[in-house]
Amino acid sequence: MPTVSRWWNSRTAPQRIDLYTRWSFYVFLAGLPVLALAVVGAAVEGAAPTEGSWLFVAGSVATAAAAVQLTRRGLAAHLAARPLPGRLAVLAFCVAGATAAGGVWAFADREASVAVPWSVTLPLGAVLIACSTVWSTRQLTPYAVGIGVLSGFVTSLSDAHPAAAVVQGVVMATAVLFVVLAFRFTVWVLDVVLEMERSRGVQLQLAVAEERLRFSRDLHDVMGRNLSAIAVKSQLAGELVRRSRPEAADEVADISRIAEESLKEVREVVRGYRSTDLTGELAGARSVLRAAGVECAVHGEDGAGGLPEPVQAALGWVVRETVTNVLRHSRAGECTIALDSGSGEVRLTVSNDGVSGEPGTGNGLIGLRERLSGAGGTLRAARDGDRFTVTATVPIGGAA
Repeated sequence: MPTVSRWWNSRTAPQRIDLYTRWSFYVFLAGLPVLALAVVGAAVEGAAPTEGSWLFVAGSVATAAAAVQLTRRGLAAHLAARPLPGRLAVLAFCVAGATAAGGVWAFADREASVAVPWSVTLPLGAVLIACSTVWSTRQLTPYAVGIGVLSGFVTSLSDAHPAAAVVQGVVMATAVLFVVLAFRFTVWVLDVVLEMERSRGVQLQLAVAEERLRFSRDLHDVMGRNLSAIAVKSQLAGELVRRSRPEAADEVADISRIAEESLKEVREVVRGYRSTDLTGELAGARSVLRAAGVECAVHGEDGAGGLPEPVQAALGWVVRETVTNVLRHSRAGECTIALDSGSGEVRLTVSNDGVSGEPGTGNGLIGLRERLSGAGGTLRAARDGDRFTVTATVPIGGAA
């Protein structure tokens, strides 16, 4: 018993539902010969069963075997989105039809005429249950009605009252349809569980993709400006060394400091806990641009520290990326950074006079738009004559 429990617990929810669905079909269909024996017992009423009765039971065994095989193949076809195996379905219906005909022949001369409609309904209904693994409700309903009509017809042949035959047909059609739709419902439940499992897998893949995108975006924004700053300061330090200027030592120290900060920031990006300080970003932007020989003016810097942390984080990335673009993709001689807050939003404008290429087409600006959209903000990059301007707007209350 513990072994069975461990085996069951080792299965996932979809696997358990699949096992439940399959064995619900198998057990019910395997019970067809038992129901056939009950029909024989009602027909003979204590007398010795005839050869026709035993043939009916044997045909029920063959029908059950064909229905179980059709169920197994049908579930496999359903999970693979294929149609029901046509030849096997025709064979199963032929065996069931022969069994029903044998039952009518065996019980037609008995006084217990109730056995006649059941001898028709049981084998044909069993095969229809197997077909419910693939067929829809719309397809199953006409067959269930047809079985009821056939049952009422054979009842009328046994000298039964016409009204009784009609009632018998309606009852059989309703019973068959109810049982078939119940099994069809179990297949639908299996579909729902499998779809939920697939959705969970897709959700996990999307989470991994989102994390990869976050990492690549943060790494691009972090290392882009820092490596540009290192490259600029290295060129400046080399020039100062060639001129034997003492300021070279300060530039080399800055290079070492930026490299250490880059290493620290990369570690924080990997952990996902990196935060951006807007005041520090503005100060760093001014220092890097001036070191590169670009005149830099920053307006509204005093109000940066009082902004909410999500707003500072969003605009800090804008400062970092736009300054990186100025250093790498333009020949700017002057750059202006303006921070203005009012009317429930903060606007950051970065403008330089070194236009190069088409605005707004870089991966960095695409990443910025994604960041700002997550904070409810917008980004606009525009070229106006010989100036290139990036404007970022973030709502103070809507950033998250």
